[in-house]
Amino acid sequence: MRLPITLRLCETGDEHALSLIGHATFLETYAGVLGGNDIIKHCAKAHSKELYASWLLDSSYKIWLAEISPGQAPVGYMVLMTPEPASNDLSTVDSELKRIYILGKFQGGGVGKLLLNTATEHARIVKASRLVLGVYAGNDSAISFYQKAGFEQIGQRQFNVGGQDYDDHVMGLNL
Repeated sequence: MRLPITLRLCETGDEHALSLIGHATFLETYAGVLGGNDIIKHCAKAHSKELYASWLLDSSYKIWLAEISPGQAPVGYMVLMTPEPASNDLSTVDSELKRIYILGKFQGGGVGKLLLNTATEHARIVKASRLVLGVYAGNDSAISFYQKAGFEQIGQRQFNVGGQDYDDHVMGLNL
């Protein structure tokens, strides 16, 4: 039996749930790929409550929280933003899916598709020309998920964790 998942637009006060999910999903995804201390240091900065609180106050960010019933426990979230100009050939008329994080236990059950459909719908509402995202080049299941949704690789970029650079595929979906 699948429990119902609901999405809601985040508001001030949700930074605690976002930080918790950010930490947990980053650890789930990168344990065994990155060093443990590097993961901890990265999460302390990239998934801090303060960072999420600042995004919740910034109108260029929209964040949705996925919650499971009963009890409305947070199980995932996504962050949409306006890309910074000149960031890897992305344009301010694009909408960037900055993060789509789901606890492993809830992957494969439709939560990702629900979040991605919401992102696509919002990008169309704001008249974005494309929905773009970056995905770790070694995350084959995520790349496959995005390809099935119609995304194509449009570029490459790198992200740094613990002084080590890792490759991301930049993928886009024309709207």
